[in-house]
Amino acid sequence: MFIWASSFIGLKAAMNDYGAHTVIFTRMIFASMCFLIFIKSFLKYEYTKKDILYILLLALFEPCLYFLFESKALQLTTASQAGMITSLMPLITSVAAVFILKELVSKQFIIGSFLAVFGAVWLSLEATSSATAPNPILGNFLEFLAMACAAGYTVVAKHLTYKFSALFLTAIQAFIGAIFFMPLAFYELSNTEFIFKLDGFLWILYLGVVVTLGGYGLYNFSLTKIDASKASIFMNLIPVFTLVLAYLILNERLSIVEIIASIVILSGVFISQIRVVIPRKLFKFFSKV
Repeated sequence: MFIWASSFIGLKAAMNDYGAHTVIFTRMIFASMCFLIFIKSFLKYEYTKKDILYILLLALFEPCLYFLFESKALQLTTASQAGMITSLMPLITSVAAVFILKELVSKQFIIGSFLAVFGAVWLSLEATSSATAPNPILGNFLEFLAMACAAGYTVVAKHLTYKFSALFLTAIQAFIGAIFFMPLAFYELSNTEFIFKLDGFLWILYLGVVVTLGGYGLYNFSLTKIDASKASIFMNLIPVFTLVLAYLILNERLSIVEIIASIVILSGVFISQIRVVIPRKLFKFFSKV
């Protein structure tokens, strides 16, 4: 989640130097290059028509539609506000996981989720717009659509992890993403003047290698160990990490209220994940009473 939070800062910074589609396409190219050495191991999998359908659906959700919405969102709103909207994803994912994956959600999980979302909404209300955020309302709505795509991606990825490795799923996202954004990037480059800027290039390199391998790789791996609804609750950490990184890199200030709201988010995440164990003797005592 810390790595994913840094992607909001990196994407915002990179798009100051290059077009949105150019940034994402180049990012996918860098990510794809990292997986070339694993192609031989990927060929060992046997694919059914249903597997291919799910893989295409996975890539459609993320990176294709997800980055279309998020790149436009970051052109209209601040990185901090976009990061805060991610807190809505766990609720969307939990609802989808209950109906599609038949996962069970405890009352404790629900309470923690709502507490985390409350903190994130509070945090969002305290955020201030800037000259780089001309239409934060529309930008935040587009980020919400990106989170809906991320929720769909999480559910589909959970299904695919029963057969495919996290490394393979991360690689296939990069390959399909590069193909999807290629015509968009070429069209963008044909209509705008290209000027090479080192800072923007380094941010794209970071997004393609560190965020794709680290962020998506670790998240896909986590889905092999825990339920999709539990994995998605950690998305509530992104607003907090984004605020910290925005303060350090983009010089955005943190107010006392924003810090308190961040603590509320962390508390919600903690409550949703801890297990309450009642000693057997105590349980028998209350059962008799």
